[in-house]
Amino acid sequence: QVQLVESGGGLVQAGGSLRLSCAASDRTFSSYAMGWFRQAPGKEREFVGAISWSGGSKYYADSVKGRFTISRDNAKNMVFLRMNSLKPEDTAVYYCHAMSGSWGQGTQVTVSS
Repeated sequence: QVQLVESGGGLVQAGGSLRLSCAASDRTFSSYAMGWFRQAPGKEREFVGAISWSGGSKYYADSVKGRFTISRDNAKNMVFLRMNSLKPEDTAVYYCHAMSGSWGQGTQVTVSS
């Protein structure tokens, strides 16, 4: 299975921005749709967004639509999540997911009010 490593999380004030990155271990990455999920303390993991293998189709949870943008660079085996207008309720561990089944280890995003 492809291995995934997220980066780019951190502490940001409400209204700020972050860009998360997910690096895949091999070129099979370009064959898979990719997704971002998040899990806040005491809550279940939830869908954030997804992108088709070509990047031509993108899907977002209603809670992030218009604020988050998912993109990918298949030449670099990378997928990204640009997060703008962050809110305290966006605080969570963010996970990269390959639709083949692989998950990354997660990166913490904390938004202060």
